Amino acid sequence: MKKQKWVNPKTDKLFKAILKLESLDEARRFFRDLLTEQEIEEFASRWKVARMLAQNTPYSQIEEDTGMSSTTIARISKWLNEGMGGYRLLIKKLQNQVNHHSPA
Repeated sequence: MKKQKWVNPKTDKLFKAILKLESLDEARRFFRDLLTEQEIEEFASRWKVARMLAQNTPYSQIEEDTGMSSTTIARISKWLNEGMGGYRLLIKKLQNQVNHHSPA
């Protein structure tokens, strides 16, 4: 696999810093300092779209629920299905977390 330009020591330091976050409060504080409120909302919407696509939710329903355009939804779908696997990795981890905490 060809090394992407965004994979470099500077971005690795950012990702390593993110891995040190230990709570929702810490994540909120860090990302609010790092990003604008609008950027946070945008990323949250993209994440919601990815989760909805993983559940085979129709585009029309996703558009209605998130306000995202069909073009943006299609782009997220492409990354979900042909990207680096990050969306699916985290979706699976979160599903496993829910399944492990569910009563038997």
